[in-house]
Amino acid sequence: MNWYLKVLKQYADFSGRARRKEYWMFFLFNILISYGIIFLAVGLEMPSLSILSSIYSFGVLIPGLAVGVRRMHDVGKSGWFLLIPIYNLILACTDSEAGTNKWGTNPKTNLEEIDQIGVE
Repeated sequence: MNWYLKVLKQYADFSGRARRKEYWMFFLFNILISYGIIFLAVGLEMPSLSILSSIYSFGVLIPGLAVGVRRMHDVGKSGWFLLIPIYNLILACTDSEAGTNKWGTNPKTNLEEIDQIGVE
């Protein structure tokens, strides 16, 4: 959950790098929350709750794009690679580029960030 909150705190930050774990945990929680709202709407027979699902989806659109761009930066590619359908999935699954690249230091070696996530 800390990874999900970290992405939300960096709401529109398209600079820097994002680890695979950060990207995929955000993706996982988005799916769980979206489907949870939809299942509640169907289970409680309240179609108005499906509007809440749409509002949630629009609310996390910008953070989702931002973490996707940062993920592309982590593998050494421009954020525009997010627009290439299959290749962006391959890049999202690829390990980080070792060391520092033009978008910053490798987040795996940034131990302070990892420690802060565990404390919060």
